[in-house]
Amino acid sequence: MIYAFDTYYYEDYANTVCIAFEDWSSEKEVEIFIEQIPVSSEYESGAFYKRELPCIVSLLKKITLKPEDIIIVDGYVTLDNEGKIGLGGHLYEVLDDKTPVVGIAKNEFTTPDSQRRSVFRGESKTPLFVTARGIDVDDVQIKVEQMHGAYRIPTLLKKLDQLSRA
Repeated sequence: MIYAFDTYYYEDYANTVCIAFEDWSSEKEVEIFIEQIPVSSEYESGAFYKRELPCIVSLLKKITLKPEDIIIVDGYVTLDNEGKIGLGGHLYEVLDDKTPVVGIAKNEFTTPDSQRRSVFRGESKTPLFVTARGIDVDDVQIKVEQMHGAYRIPTLLKKLDQLSRA
């Protein structure tokens, strides 16, 4: 199973949504998990994970992960060649390096990262940026290219974004 997470912040709470789907090419989700929790910290530039990680970890308590499962986050797993990690990297560590985590980001992070791949989908001239830990990023790049949907943002990730903002 693949579990994709996104969080949207309101004034005093965070709305975290997870869409579970069977395969990278799935058109429809198998299950949706939603949770609202109070915002635990203010946004801190350069430390986005401090705000979002608790939301994902809380929602993960409703899910029983299996060894073959994969998690997708809206953001980065790795940030540079020096070992700096993003939200997905911190989540991978919280999960004791047992569940692969894939980051799919819409905006480019400027530091060089040999583990970052650009994915062009549909007719878009603007890439998605893919990073990963626990799974080969080159394999993931191909899988993200093949995700359902004709546009830059895959169908299920677009739905995830919409649900987190609802």
